Amino acid sequence: MTPSSPAPPARLPGAAVRWLRSIGSWIRSAPGTYVWLAALFVTTVVVRSMSPDFEEDFLRQRSTNIHELSHDPVRVLISSAFWIDGGNWLPWALLYTVFHATAERRLGTLRWFAVVVLAHVLATLASEGVLAWGIRHGQVAPSAADTLDVGVSYALAGVVAVLTYRVPAPWRYAYAFAVLVFYGIPLITGRTFTDLGHFSAVLIGLACYPLTRSRRGTGEPHAQ
Repeated sequence: MTPSSPAPPARLPGAAVRWLRSIGSWIRSAPGTYVWLAALFVTTVVVRSMSPDFEEDFLRQRSTNIHELSHDPVRVLISSAFWIDGGNWLPWALLYTVFHATAERRLGTLRWFAVVVLAHVLATLASEGVLAWGIRHGQVAPSAADTLDVGVSYALAGVVAVLTYRVPAPWRYAYAFAVLVFYGIPLITGRTFTDLGHFSAVLIGLACYPLTRSRRGTGEPHAQ
């Protein structure tokens, strides 16, 4: 009796292979987005391993609150962009894929990164500046200077806004209106410094129109 030959290795169906290739192609087309998202996954795992008390103290030291900004602004502006308050990574993975990856593909990595930095830094400084003014004039409790403020939502708001210029007219105006309403209502009803930061980031994103112009100066947005 001759030994039976080993069964050939199972192969993925053609549709699955094409689907995996499409995913790989999409990720490679937005390297900055997915490197950042991978870093957020790692830091989220790290945060979940901490006790609640230690987590709060750990994140507060990497927070862009008034106290930390007054001592080491560059460090906290960078470090705050790599931590998610709440430890839920999957919703951010979806939002990064829909908005950040699309913006990076359309603008190119450098221009996308410029929008991210401008929105994150300027919106943080604007919101914390108003908060500092409120503390100085007795409108806000002094303890607010040490508020926990980490995350990536200001950068996301800026990128969501700059994508306005990638939406064809007349839908562009409906998209811009929806973005302003989405971020404007919390500012009117909640009036917190983070609501102000988000709305400021939207205005910064809209002001980044020059970064969406083509390299030839034709006025048409640059597509990667």
